[in-house]
Amino acid sequence: MGGAFVSPSLPRVNGGALSVYSHILLLMLRHAKVLLPELATSQGGALEARARLDSSMAAQRPQSCTRPYGYDLVRLIRAAASRGSESHGLQLQGHALKRGFGSDVFMMTALMSFYVEKGSLRGAHNLFYEIPEPTVVSWNTLISGYLRFGLFRKALRLFVQLNKSETCVGDAFSVTAALAACGRSSLLQLGRSIHSRIVKVGMRCSVFVSNCLIDMYGKCGCVQEAMSVFGAMCYRDTISWNSVLSACARNQNLQEALKFLQEMPNPDSISYNQVINGFAQFGNMEDAVQILLDMPKPNSSSWNSIITGYVNRNRSREALNFFMRMHSEGMEMDQFTFSSILSGIGSLAALSWGIAIHCCTSKYGLDLSVVVGSALVDMYSKCGRVEDAESMFVSLPHRNLITWNAMISGFAHNGYFAYVVHYFEQLLNDGIEPDEITFLNVLSAFSHGGVPSDLTMKHLESMINDYRILLTAEHGCSMIRLMGQRGEVWRAGMMIHKLGFGTWAPVWRALLGACGSCQDLEIARIAAAKLIQMEDDSDYVYVAMSNVYASHGKWSEAGAVRELMRARGVRKGAGFSWIQVKNVVSISDVA
Repeated sequence: MGGAFVSPSLPRVNGGALSVYSHILLLMLRHAKVLLPELATSQGGALEARARLDSSMAAQRPQSCTRPYGYDLVRLIRAAASRGSESHGLQLQGHALKRGFGSDVFMMTALMSFYVEKGSLRGAHNLFYEIPEPTVVSWNTLISGYLRFGLFRKALRLFVQLNKSETCVGDAFSVTAALAACGRSSLLQLGRSIHSRIVKVGMRCSVFVSNCLIDMYGKCGCVQEAMSVFGAMCYRDTISWNSVLSACARNQNLQEALKFLQEMPNPDSISYNQVINGFAQFGNMEDAVQILLDMPKPNSSSWNSIITGYVNRNRSREALNFFMRMHSEGMEMDQFTFSSILSGIGSLAALSWGIAIHCCTSKYGLDLSVVVGSALVDMYSKCGRVEDAESMFVSLPHRNLITWNAMISGFAHNGYFAYVVHYFEQLLNDGIEPDEITFLNVLSAFSHGGVPSDLTMKHLESMINDYRILLTAEHGCSMIRLMGQRGEVWRAGMMIHKLGFGTWAPVWRALLGACGSCQDLEIARIAAAKLIQMEDDSDYVYVAMSNVYASHGKWSEAGAVRELMRARGVRKGAGFSWIQVKNVVSISDVA
């Protein structure tokens, strides 16, 4: 090997390691689309090919990668990112830093992409700070990373910083990423500001940018502006039509959506599904079903929209019938099909059907997916089988916040209040950030579990101050119920005004119910008066006040409320009970 050529960019290769080196070189050559058949037949061919590759790469190498090994490393890092090979990528990062590429913009941007792919946005951001003069690709890599993982406001803050930068200017990709973040965050004014900038710099002729504008306006509820952008487009592709269809459908402009569908040159399955989903959410379910039947090639998403529509309208038995029809017609079922129908089965507490669907998900190999697994946890909890729900929860290889919320909610609604606190603490220990639903379940457990109101208030303050979660009427209702149990309805009334819930009927309803349990007549009269202003025909107000008067022995006032109820034509809604025998549900009204 004495006269062999040795590249200055790579370590010397001895004879024993040549076959390994040749194998690695083959992989690199395939990426470079260099065909060297002689490489497989001789060592001399391998060395010759290596020299040719070095000279070829040197010609294509970016100006910043002045060292011969740099371009090779960038390609390998990108390959590791696309394959999800974390250990390989970290090794390549070590090589890059060792060879002095720590401030090279191309190398660091490739490493940023690798960190984004493996879900480490903090790592990507730290690398971004190491770049002396980041390019627009560097900015876009980080912005799209935050967008991809749902951190829309962070993505927008970066976009604003990019626009203020003196060394770099955003491009069409930067703008479209920012528009997507505005749409997902419903930040209409910022979206309009970006639109103005697009017009100013002359980007509005781009179909890609226009499509993102339509999508942003649709998600912000501005259908007319979305249609205006669509109408001004010189050229429209399928995405343009689908974006304006979605804008109309999601904002209940169903006839406009149907009109666009009929005018569209070549509607695809996404086009039909947008309209079906719109009618299933806001329109007539029979119309949604008819559109599906008229669709040339309906897919599982089309059927899923119908099932979800029935479930969301509390028509779960019809959802179950449609699910069986989907099965009989041989339609492919995915994790969202099973997730939707399991939600409906949970609302019916139809355990035998739930077990059957669970078996079906196992057959499809979907029972351990996080979507189906979370739905199974929720279904078993609603059917009262908390042990089965917990067993399902523990068996899942991956859990997200929805899974945790389903389990915590199951414990809360079945009276396992100590488990609610335990699992909430475990969630925090696992580094998962709770949301408003998590805290709602915790507060609900506290309101039923005899937890001191001071401790409950401490968790409420943590939700607001530590996690920046906005207080909702549901959180207020939980606090009111807790205060009512302790006879502190006056304090609950003050909280309603302090937190600005005076226009929310549910909190006054909760206060009236709390007055019934602690027999506070004066606060009950105030709550009832507010509720009659907001929902005059509600039977709950009259029945609750009649019961409060009766509990105080004021029979004449109780009778007067009943008479007023009859005079206004308000009738107490009939309750009903049901029983399931051999998969047949029998319902009986209770007057």
